[in-house]
Amino acid sequence: MGTSLQLSAYNVSAAALNVTAENQTCQDDFSAGQSLSEKYWDEVALQRTSSMNETGPVVWHLALCLLLSWILVGAALFKGIKSSGKVVYFTATFPYLVLLILLIRGATLEGAKDGIEFYIGSKSNLTKLADAEVWKDAATQIFFSLSIAWGGLMALSSYNKFYNNCYQDSIIVCVTNCGTSIFAGFAIFSILGHMAHVYQKPVSEVANAGFGLAFIAYPDALSKLPISPLWSILFFVMLITLGLDSQFAGIEVITTCFQDAYPKVLKSKRGLVTTTVCIVLFLLGLPCVTGAGIYWVNLIDTFCAGWILLVAGLLEVMGLSILYGGNRFIKDIEMMIGAKSSLFWLWWRACWFFITPVVLSIILVWSLYTFTSPTYGSVAYPDWGISLGWSMTAFCLIWIPILAIWNVFKASGGPWQRIKAACSPREDWGPYLECHRGERYGTRGVADANIFVISNKFTTRL
Repeated sequence: MGTSLQLSAYNVSAAALNVTAENQTCQDDFSAGQSLSEKYWDEVALQRTSSMNETGPVVWHLALCLLLSWILVGAALFKGIKSSGKVVYFTATFPYLVLLILLIRGATLEGAKDGIEFYIGSKSNLTKLADAEVWKDAATQIFFSLSIAWGGLMALSSYNKFYNNCYQDSIIVCVTNCGTSIFAGFAIFSILGHMAHVYQKPVSEVANAGFGLAFIAYPDALSKLPISPLWSILFFVMLITLGLDSQFAGIEVITTCFQDAYPKVLKSKRGLVTTTVCIVLFLLGLPCVTGAGIYWVNLIDTFCAGWILLVAGLLEVMGLSILYGGNRFIKDIEMMIGAKSSLFWLWWRACWFFITPVVLSIILVWSLYTFTSPTYGSVAYPDWGISLGWSMTAFCLIWIPILAIWNVFKASGGPWQRIKAACSPREDWGPYLECHRGERYGTRGVADANIFVISNKFTTRL
């Protein structure tokens, strides 16, 4: 009996020493500037080169993952909204289940309170609100998650029935989106707080931004939990479903545009169009899975996701409120959801005519004025990389004035008549089906409206 107790005490002491040594090793690695997760991310997962100047070979396992991702996207969208709608039931709800599980698990860990207070509490760094980059990233995130200025809203809403309550849907989606972001923050930072406790470091030093949070800091924190493979599998499956959801909307925009532009040729070839788009985008993504791929991804994210969305969104809301007319737009909405009082529309008029244009303009000008060249960690981008980034931004935006000039050029008459004609709707402007046109659009003549270049028709596809 005495021997058994001595052996048990020895085993407990040995286990405690092992845990202490393990924690000390982690702390040494962290204090050295790079954790084990970061080393694995750079040297094994990415096989990252020293700079953007050194491309390196294609990393085969990343290329296969990229191929698998596009196969999943293509399979889900092969039959259009009929197949993707069924897949979204899983991809849209599964992340909520995982976040709930991670939140419950994280809240029971030691140090979780510190993470929550850093996220939203007494330890939050409110000075970041004076940084233009934070506001630009926040606006970009809202635009991305709601598919604003990406075309996703128009492409997907075009499949709705004409009398669908789009106003109610918009409110529900916006509230759910923002609520999900807050909810996810608690799940993430509770576990990061535990990680900071293990490393005996402030939360600010373990909560990396961008790719570091999703692929370094959070997986590192999960590896410190009991049954760590389970939590890691749940987390990364959640990331996959989130990525698929976002990609569905983007591909739907491209395929819908092709089919609407060439309905006689492509209307019955949905699967072929989707497959072709996926193949082309897979090939275009190969540079992002080379040794320098992460530099390309970061460069594209910096120059193609922020300012382009702000400019596009600003032009859209100005075109809606000034050229088309907010009051006319309200009447269009009331054709679908029924008449509302003037007081009901007061807030939205303020948003369309003043609040949104002013806020977007301030963020756009402020972020451009305070712009600093991007880096990936401590690695600076070469001058040619920065020039290429600005070229990508210009290439994406230049089509707006080009199409405007082209439409003016195609119109007939003098300069003013050409501009007026280009800013007027087509003869078939209005609800697509004759039964929905009502008195306002009862004739196929030119309506008394002004709209900038091209507007989306009120379409019933189903």
